[in-house]
Amino acid sequence: MAKKTVEEYLHFLQSKGFQLQEDAIGFIYFGKNYTNASDELTNTAIELTLKAQKNFDGSFYVSLLEMLIANKITTRMGAIQFIKEKELLYI
Repeated sequence: MAKKTVEEYLHFLQSKGFQLQEDAIGFIYFGKNYTNASDELTNTAIELTLKAQKNFDGSFYVSLLEMLIANKITTRMGAIQFIKEKELLYI
């Protein structure tokens, strides 16, 4: 599967019925820039946030991104494995 930019991923979510408000989108880009996360990791953090919270929670998302970056996680698979190992989410 081709990697999506954050913008492409947000359009994908919108096409699936997830309507993110402007403030949520702003928070997504803030978190990405604040943590210097890749698009892949940012998209994964968005996905995991939506799965865990059932909607977008900006503070959860930024905390998750910070945790992934602090633990040197760089890929979607690495992030999912980390989350499962630490039992942070049940996905």
